[in-house]
Amino acid sequence: MREYINVPQSLELVEVFGTYDNRLKFLKNKFNVNISYSENKIVLNGSKKENIIITKNILKEIIEIISDGHLLDWTEFQYIVSIYESEKGVLENKKTSYNKVINTTVSGLRIQAKTHGQSKYINSMKKNDIVFCIGPAGTGKTYLAVAMAVDFLKTGRVQRIILTRPAVEAGEKLGFLPGTLYEKVDPYLRPLYDSLMDFINVDKVAEYKEKGIIEIVPLAYMRGRTLNNAFIILDEAQNTTYYQMKMFLTRIGFNSRAVITGDTTQIDLENKKDSGLLIVRKILKNINNIDFIELDENDVVRNPLVKEIIKAYDNFEKTKGEKNEKK
Repeated sequence: MREYINVPQSLELVEVFGTYDNRLKFLKNKFNVNISYSENKIVLNGSKKENIIITKNILKEIIEIISDGHLLDWTEFQYIVSIYESEKGVLENKKTSYNKVINTTVSGLRIQAKTHGQSKYINSMKKNDIVFCIGPAGTGKTYLAVAMAVDFLKTGRVQRIILTRPAVEAGEKLGFLPGTLYEKVDPYLRPLYDSLMDFINVDKVAEYKEKGIIEIVPLAYMRGRTLNNAFIILDEAQNTTYYQMKMFLTRIGFNSRAVITGDTTQIDLENKKDSGLLIVRKILKNINNIDFIELDENDVVRNPLVKEIIKAYDNFEKTKGEKNEKK
């Protein structure tokens, strides 16, 4: 069987095949397909039709992504391959959604889904009033939520952004720290500042904070408020109690969106079973416009070692749990 793929003249072949043809060699070995290039066309030859179609769709999507201005790294390339390889029943329609840009950083980097899970998360934030995103470190839970919040603010869909998280890590030590309450809790809110300032320059963030357009506050400050026309992000939600979660969710007013992110494997409460994030799905599962997205190690977009670390800890904790059950 033989298939052809047209390559736009504006693209350099190295962008498609990779440095020293590393992507080309990988695909040849993995799918047993001969790949060559002639007169602005990639030519695919092979005896197995399914493998030809998989390879063709992988290369077509790589060309589409590169044409849209995104240069793939090796991890992203391997993810695309894994998606097409695992979804053989929908080969012609499968897309990894790399080319759906949701925002652009101050430095000009375009932010887009890098995994199928992230794509589902982004689509859910666009469609639903309340979205819960649960997953391990490095899956982009908070960062993508902040990117979406800034996009909503810039396009006038909301009038302000409110970022909050519980300062559980401070515990009883909070009162002994020097400075005002804001200075005491600032270290626990710093990750939210870091994400926000990727999309809005420092001076503008300061101006927006002064005008109340952006608020970054501890969760305790949410009590008694009604939040209208706002994009609200509750980060580290695994450290909320049942009553704190209820309090937060009942603050949401008209024309507001809320995204709640957390990692149920990193609960810092004294009694982990008290986490409001553990039970909220059972309570809210049948309500329209509320969605739950679960990300896993396949959605980790940090250093590839992070994925291996998460797997190692999961295996260790699973083994530990099985041993405890036998005692």
